[in-house]
Amino acid sequence: MSLTGTPFLFTAITLFAVALLVPLVLWSRVRGPAPVRGAARLLMLLFAQGTAITLVFVLVNNANSLYDNWADLLGTGNHVQQAADLGADGTGGIALKQLPRVRQTFTQADGPGMHQAGGVRVTQLKGRVSGVNAEVYVWLPPQYQEPAYRHRKFPVVELLPGYPGSAKAWFGSMKVHEQLLPMMRTGQVAPFILVAPRTNLVARVDTGCANIPGTVNADSWLSIDVPRMVTDNFRAEAAPDGWATAGYSAGAHCAAKLAIAHPDRYRAAVSLSGYNDPIGERNSLPARSLALRRQNNPYLLLRAYRTPPRVALYVSGESGDGYQAGVALQRIARRPTTVDVTLLPRSAGGHDMGLWRPQVPEVFRWLTQQFRSGTGGTTGTTGTGGITGAKGSPPPAPSSGGSRRAALASGTASRAASARRP
Repeated sequence: MSLTGTPFLFTAITLFAVALLVPLVLWSRVRGPAPVRGAARLLMLLFAQGTAITLVFVLVNNANSLYDNWADLLGTGNHVQQAADLGADGTGGIALKQLPRVRQTFTQADGPGMHQAGGVRVTQLKGRVSGVNAEVYVWLPPQYQEPAYRHRKFPVVELLPGYPGSAKAWFGSMKVHEQLLPMMRTGQVAPFILVAPRTNLVARVDTGCANIPGTVNADSWLSIDVPRMVTDNFRAEAAPDGWATAGYSAGAHCAAKLAIAHPDRYRAAVSLSGYNDPIGERNSLPARSLALRRQNNPYLLLRAYRTPPRVALYVSGESGDGYQAGVALQRIARRPTTVDVTLLPRSAGGHDMGLWRPQVPEVFRWLTQQFRSGTGGTTGTTGTGGITGAKGSPPPAPSSGGSRRAALASGTASRAASARRP
């Protein structure tokens, strides 16, 4: 029985109802010695509590797309076939252009929201470079099948969830395709192909979208294998001008990191409540050593460029949860790198889908502008509902609660409550 399926939800509801009725009917009818009666009544209470906890978990999991299946929940899933040392560029010296085309078979995806807005497709991809074997979800814009667009190639946005999080989350909990479908039909946003690859590749740990020899090559999976598969099977624009990343929470960190680390593969990135220092998600592989933290910190990666990369970043977050990380990136950005930072008020919500889902329309309007202009936005644009600081400079950064300046710059202070997860 599927963890996120309707049958399991109805089963949890039914068992909870039964658990409530059993004590009402049998409490005074239990016979036997006092220890037997006590044990029977204790079992009734434990059964009621267990079913209640199960039902709450199912509802929360379905609402936030935390765990996709039983293997993810139990920590028994592993999607890494091999993790060779692929070098600094993540290719392992492989001539990518000489690899044969990747031909995939797609089927209709199941789960909450997957049949809406024309439906989401899914395929099982074996990454030739990364050694990862996992599913990839694809949604095509309404124009894709129209005769007038039969020779048109479409821009692509790679969607990354938080941790723990399902690859389905952007289509299920975030309802990205349902929100964008009418906007694409009316021309408010560009007709993007939306791609959501699995990021939960190793049991019970966040990969941090990093390449770690002997463990996982998540970076190469996301930035090489998945894009290559998409361009080989769909009318997708070539990298980097036709590609962007977008993520929330841990996925936001990955989106910014991938775009900054690989400006030859991505032109833009969207970070919703993200962080720079991988320690922001303590249960991540890059957080386990200072060297890995430095290698996967988008702030340090951007600062290390002698020639600034041509990449545009959109960062949004509340004070203490993403905003300072964006300001840190903005302060060191030099053209053609551009960073737009949006400060969200506390009243907008917490670190959850209720905060990120309403941002989808604005995020894709911004992405549309980047792809239409081809040069990115204006460095220094910061907003709280469209409010911009003088001369395009950001408003004063809110208090970081006594954090050292180095912590603010690295982005550690951008996630003071690092235990919070989507």
